Amino acid sequence: MATTTTNNLTRPEPKALASALEALTARFGNRLITSLAVREQHAHTTTWIPTQPPDAVVMAQEVADIQDTVRICAKHRVPVIAFGTGTSLEGHVNAPAGGVTIDLRDMNRVLAVHAEDLDCVIEPGITRKTLNEHLRDQGLFFPIDPGADASLGGMASTRASGTNAVRYGTMRDNVLALKVVRGDGEIITTGTRAKKSSAGYDLTHLFVGAEGTLGIIAELTMRLRGIPETIAAAACSFDSVRSACQATILAIQTGIPVARIELLNAEQVKACNAYSKLSLPETPLLLLEFHGSEIEVAEQSKNFGEIAKECGGGDFTWTTRPEDRTKLWQARHDAYWSVKALRPGAGVVATDVCVPISRLADCVTETEADLKRLNLLSPIVGHVGDGNFHCSLLCDVNDPDEMARGEEFMHRLIERAQSMDGTCTGEHGVGQGKQKYLKAELGSEALEAMRAIKQAMDPLNIFNPGKIVPAA
Repeated sequence: MATTTTNNLTRPEPKALASALEALTARFGNRLITSLAVREQHAHTTTWIPTQPPDAVVMAQEVADIQDTVRICAKHRVPVIAFGTGTSLEGHVNAPAGGVTIDLRDMNRVLAVHAEDLDCVIEPGITRKTLNEHLRDQGLFFPIDPGADASLGGMASTRASGTNAVRYGTMRDNVLALKVVRGDGEIITTGTRAKKSSAGYDLTHLFVGAEGTLGIIAELTMRLRGIPETIAAAACSFDSVRSACQATILAIQTGIPVARIELLNAEQVKACNAYSKLSLPETPLLLLEFHGSEIEVAEQSKNFGEIAKECGGGDFTWTTRPEDRTKLWQARHDAYWSVKALRPGAGVVATDVCVPISRLADCVTETEADLKRLNLLSPIVGHVGDGNFHCSLLCDVNDPDEMARGEEFMHRLIERAQSMDGTCTGEHGVGQGKQKYLKAELGSEALEAMRAIKQAMDPLNIFNPGKIVPAA
């Protein structure tokens, strides 16, 4: 079938695309949308990567809708991109070769909850907040919290993480099994509800983090946790980022089971104070959360307070009042918007790296020194219990010099993390934005292995083309 090629990606010929859209219209009627506004919404990114909208959007309501869309698109060699809530950060939902986006927001049911086994079966479009509202009355919760109210299918696809990862792990650790629509429209079942298995290849974790490039997740079986008896939130200020990082390292090394431990540098604290109407000391800050029984939480808080004091921390205050905890963590989750408010009209790029925890203090302090040298503003927040931190870089997109300095900063940040045996992304994923850093991190042999897997699983290259693995 004739095609055209742009940016190393194959676009369908207009006749092939028209035939696919005609077949999709016959199947879905007004659930196939081609208006420009809707198409652009489904390619929206929060980076400097240009918006690349699909040619149409299918509003899926059941697994058969995904299957039929894939079959039609495969027949005409038209790309297919899965879309959850659009909160991904590296151009994951862009359509650089055009094609059809499958919007999964209406596939948002909880199919089963097995409270005694601490697991549930869900559709991919359900968001984490909706799932936890459904589970609350059963004394259960799903712990992965990336901040945004993302869909669980999207979180699995990007191998998302978040503020609770230091205790509860990432999506990699909390997905038991998947049902995935493959390139011919048939369903792959990757596992069962058993808590462990050694039966064959680990297909579940092949698809977790694949960013929709190998198939489309249609159902997930997830681990759940019991809601803790007591939850305490705490805050502690430090005179330097290095001191805060050292307290984090000591807490992890001494085995304190911290549920959350977040670093905000001074610039980020200033932004949160202004946006969320807080009065925190505008110095580096650790926000923490402890889960357990009342006695356990008190003991954990006491032990961390002693470590903080040893590392030069200021007053260590903690609370179990739900309203106080909510206010504190909502300010953390609003960090992106607080940064955006610092410089209205500027572009914001949120990026992340992750390093071994022993190198965390070095990486963060060297990053701050780079910002000062380049005269750039980029508040820093971090899930520092696992060595992961985020920079929210503010730049005037109409100022070529400032943009060039911004690009230099981003490049140096990733090179620094990789030189410390770290990674170019701890939880945001690769998408389009970080493809160029994979060879330095993993080597050409690993990239060839990825290309081989992609070719085997998606020989027509219709699933989210142009993501993760750079062109050879």
